[in-house]
Amino acid sequence: MSSPTAGATALDLADPTTFVRNDPLAFWSEVRDRSPVYWHDGRAGRPGFWVVSRYADVLASYADAARLSSARGTVLDVLLRGDDSAGGRMLAVTDRPRHRELRSVMLRAFSPRVLGEVVGRVERRAEELVRRVTGVGGFDFATEVAEHLPMGTICDLLSVPAADRADLLRWNKSALSSDEADVDPYAAVEARNQILLYFVDLAERRRARPGDDVVSMVATVTVGGKLLSIEEVALNCYSLILGGDESSRVSAICAVKAFADFPDQWRAVRDGAVAVDTAVEEVVRWATPAMHFARTATTDLELGGRQVRAGDIVTLWNLSANFDEREFDRPGRFAVARTPNRHVSFGHGPHFCLGAHLGRAELRALLTALAGAVRGIEMTGSPQRVYSNFLNGYRTLPVTFVGR
Repeated sequence: MSSPTAGATALDLADPTTFVRNDPLAFWSEVRDRSPVYWHDGRAGRPGFWVVSRYADVLASYADAARLSSARGTVLDVLLRGDDSAGGRMLAVTDRPRHRELRSVMLRAFSPRVLGEVVGRVERRAEELVRRVTGVGGFDFATEVAEHLPMGTICDLLSVPAADRADLLRWNKSALSSDEADVDPYAAVEARNQILLYFVDLAERRRARPGDDVVSMVATVTVGGKLLSIEEVALNCYSLILGGDESSRVSAICAVKAFADFPDQWRAVRDGAVAVDTAVEEVVRWATPAMHFARTATTDLELGGRQVRAGDIVTLWNLSANFDEREFDRPGRFAVARTPNRHVSFGHGPHFCLGAHLGRAELRALLTALAGAVRGIEMTGSPQRVYSNFLNGYRTLPVTFVGR
């Protein structure tokens, strides 16, 4: 198989610097038009993989869980190094029927009873954080607000002790991205291991003395008549905290940047001309925190007119699908009143994000707090992107909040 040589498809999608040094939206627009499904040759000893860019093909691929498996891994960086060691044990990298059983257990973590109190804390935390930085001059929204809102929320959900949260945040920020272009490739692996070791210890303690918290629930529930192993408990808590912090953090940063770039859209939300829930969906589409998810073909199949072979890696690019002109009217415009808004930021099909409701609640709380306290949002410097081929977002956002 050979990859197209024209235009942007020559870029290396496995290189984290690609999405910092190039315009992602312009890149994907060209790919959708010229080579909507193409083979990305392997480089530097890594295997090649398929790239799927159009909305319809991405949606269909997410739904085809029988032929496109998650068990070997769902993140390109991991798959290029080999099979995910969590395969079959962590919900995100498990196929049916085990996936269905494990998902039913993990859904209990997001029951109305559990989330009711957590969402209440989210709203209070958002109000406090926004109030603290409004009218004080320039500040970095990423570090002063965005780092604290989702991490506090997911740690509340898991009842993680307050003294441990700073370490978890530090590890999380290194697990899927980097603040620098030249970084030790094993730093992310080490960060992931630290998170897992932390939850192994916490799971053992909660199993020995269970409380009324999510970790205790996962540690003491039975699946197929058996307790999950301590490693399985840790892996699924790891998945919750990594996804719950990273995606919500970069979405919050992207939201504030978008409102600074499009002040008319901020006024529409601030003045109540557009419902906050409607605006949240556009923020999530615009942010697309997870640029891609990956699958492995279990059989030969046709995808977008191309022949995929059993064993091939297939990458589904949310960042392209969410800006596909075939699905969205003027997708390059940030429009908080956009409806319908069938984005794929939370995935689709059997692996639709468990934490979607909580993620939306966090953004709803943030936008509501901003609308109540902030008249205007002004950039005071240039934001810096994270280095990642998975996480889409910024690590700094220098702004000023003008009070109402």
